Amino acid sequence: MIAIVIFIVLFGAGSVWFTMNVIKVRRNVLIGKEIDRKDNAAQRWKLMTLVALGQRKMFERPIPAILHLFLYVAFIITQIELIEIVTDGVTGSHRMFLPYLGGFYTFIISFIEILSILAFIGTIAFLSRRNLLKVPRLVKSELNGWPKLDANFILLGEITLICFIFMMNGADEVLFRNGWSHVSESSGSFGFAISHQLGPILFGSLSESSLHIVERIGWWGHVMMVLGFLNYLPYSKHFHILLAFPNVYFSNLLAKGKFTNLESVTNEVKLMFDPNAVVPPSDGAPMRFGAKDVMDLTWKQLLDSYTCTECGRCTSSCPANITGKLLSPRKIMMDTRDRLVEVGNIMDKNKGAFVDDGKSLLGDYISPEELWACNSCNACVQECPVNIDPLSIIIEMRRYMVMEQSSAPTELNMMFTNIENNGAPWQFSQADRLKWAQE
Repeated sequence: MIAIVIFIVLFGAGSVWFTMNVIKVRRNVLIGKEIDRKDNAAQRWKLMTLVALGQRKMFERPIPAILHLFLYVAFIITQIELIEIVTDGVTGSHRMFLPYLGGFYTFIISFIEILSILAFIGTIAFLSRRNLLKVPRLVKSELNGWPKLDANFILLGEITLICFIFMMNGADEVLFRNGWSHVSESSGSFGFAISHQLGPILFGSLSESSLHIVERIGWWGHVMMVLGFLNYLPYSKHFHILLAFPNVYFSNLLAKGKFTNLESVTNEVKLMFDPNAVVPPSDGAPMRFGAKDVMDLTWKQLLDSYTCTECGRCTSSCPANITGKLLSPRKIMMDTRDRLVEVGNIMDKNKGAFVDDGKSLLGDYISPEELWACNSCNACVQECPVNIDPLSIIIEMRRYMVMEQSSAPTELNMMFTNIENNGAPWQFSQADRLKWAQE
């Protein structure tokens, strides 16, 4: 009964804390401006199934895709075993589903064990790629410090969780074989694919009391790792495990390269072309052109920042970054998320109200040099496995610099002047346009 109470308290507290953090993340995302992404539901469901669930874009790079698939499938399927662990924890039973499922139960746990081994291989490979092989996109400067620790921490946590699973199953296999298990007093074997062989090798010489201790350490360790991982997610890039699905669902379905128009500017142009148009009354302070801070972005752009996996595929495909320029699309998303978290923390301290801290996304996090290095080719958008759109943020911040600050590179200012004076980007009048043909 004491164990049941402890489990219920821990599980309840962990669930409540996770829910509170999810609510906070949702609040932060909704700081952004409204945008309609509810159209074409059938197309969106199809896209989410192929890209988020089916990992379609991951397989453009087969080796990391296969390794990631090991972890992905293991994470999904092992939730079945987690359901039983939660049930056992609440009821005080042990392997509650075994009597009802029989041989199918053995098959399911064996399948989970095989996936766990594959996940172990994938985890070791990812640790090696980051820390030994030092794959270029995984050792960029924006990953120094916490991002690198975050990635390694989760991978080491995966290995620890797998060890707890095999401690639990392996010790239980020996207990069952000797007739000491809580499941059955008769001897025999569960016959789990890996633990059937591994359990006797590791724990075959232990006494009954020692086996029960090892099994309980594995069981409670599994529970604590799951609760810890769950509550770590909102603070980590690994929140993409949950956010990838809604983020892909709300993807931009327009053709790449089709930019959005500012409604206020469009209306102004229409008024200029229609002499009889009636100027609508002003409804307050003029809206900001483009984006200076996270509040000027849309909720989808902010959701993108929370969904970023920091995999670096965008940056490794960015022509500007490849040629040594300062721009890194991954850093754009990381900076947006960091600023959004900072704004959220300010709101928490001020009862939900944002108090200007004298900082902004533009300037304090992202420099103009980074933004103007982008050639808007959409390579970063194409490469992202979960349909994140760094380019849309870059364009909005450029708009702010041009339309609010009148700040643009000299070459662009010359072009703007030519368009204003000559109706074309070139430095000659409209009357001279056809002179090239006279020769």
